[in-house]
Amino acid sequence: MNRLFVVRKPIFRSSNGYMGYVKRKYGTKKVGFSGTLDPFATGCLIVATGQYTKLFNYLKKTPKTYRATLWLGANSPTLDIEKVDAIGEVPSFGEEQIDTLLQNFEGELSYYPPKYSAKKIGGKRAYELARENRDVMLKKVTSTIYRITLLNYNHPFIHFEATVSEGTYIRSLGQLIAEKLGVDGTLSSLERLCEGKFHFEEERALDPLNYLRTPRNHYSGDESWLELGKKLSIDYFENKADGYYLVETSHFFAIIEIKEGIVSYKLNRQQKFQEI
Repeated sequence: MNRLFVVRKPIFRSSNGYMGYVKRKYGTKKVGFSGTLDPFATGCLIVATGQYTKLFNYLKKTPKTYRATLWLGANSPTLDIEKVDAIGEVPSFGEEQIDTLLQNFEGELSYYPPKYSAKKIGGKRAYELARENRDVMLKKVTSTIYRITLLNYNHPFIHFEATVSEGTYIRSLGQLIAEKLGVDGTLSSLERLCEGKFHFEEERALDPLNYLRTPRNHYSGDESWLELGKKLSIDYFENKADGYYLVETSHFFAIIEIKEGIVSYKLNRQQKFQEI
């Protein structure tokens, strides 16, 4: 079964661990997901089964929108509620001050990812090194904060919503907000609302052709050559410029690359969506 859909990951379940539930629910062995959510986070998680698991690199999944709660005065090495080790009293702030502060984060932002993250250092995940109490030296990353909005401030909790580029660490964003206020802070809740056009719709099956970021290209040759994976001539393509393209037949679709006049397959014979 080929299926692309969005699940709502529950709290305190790893994204990978939740796939066991998905496999049992849909009676399939081949399942994958895109965009790992931390165990304490909930919300939109893109899932695919069957052949559609090969599509993740070609889906348009940005920008992403999150809703989060920042707990002022709480300290945690993981920057979330999984390892809170201290809670202190902190002064309250004006709502207008916080609103202005949040808006100042809009634009490009360079920062260090959390030590408890899936970033690799010398072949090991950063969180594995952190759990072993080893030094974690991460390089700065750059993200784009397209929009950040204060939803509510009920001291010591700041509730905000942020629309960001792919790969943004909202835990780090929360830490930076707390640092600007001069206090400790950690996220007490995090929900991903959407990834591009992907959002939770009761796990409705989605047509992947509506979510691919690769442009379409018309192939005027024999459809069977495309479906059988035969070598294709650039002469039969409407757009001959270098790049990745989606090409369709009556029953299948493929993703090809054109480079210096040579056509190569990136994915082939992907069965077209049928309402499940």
